[in-house]
Amino acid sequence: MPIILKIDEFIFHHNLQDTTGPALVFFTGIHCGSCHHLRRVLEKMLEEHLDITVFEVDAGISPSLVNEYAIFHLPSMLLFNNGNFHCYLHSEPLPQKIYAAIQAALQHPPEEEP
Repeated sequence: MPIILKIDEFIFHHNLQDTTGPALVFFTGIHCGSCHHLRRVLEKMLEEHLDITVFEVDAGISPSLVNEYAIFHLPSMLLFNNGNFHCYLHSEPLPQKIYAAIQAALQHPPEEEP
């Protein structure tokens, strides 16, 4: 089974700095049905695309990250590349669509970190 790494505000920046290549961070909530669905979709994506690291942040446990990245709705996805913020990622919750959105976003220069 693919591994989605759970991180919190205390290890977030350190883990991302140590991650080479693209890393997708998605913010979830314990009572968020869409978040649970997205997690399953991301697990399916990881079965075929091992070149991406996926981190999960529970918004209820890490409010400082929610504030830092201006997360207003759940689930939310952020793309990092080689430890640096790249962009907010928007995609249909389908494995191939998310992977395509990641690849397309990496073709553009990174956005300014919030």
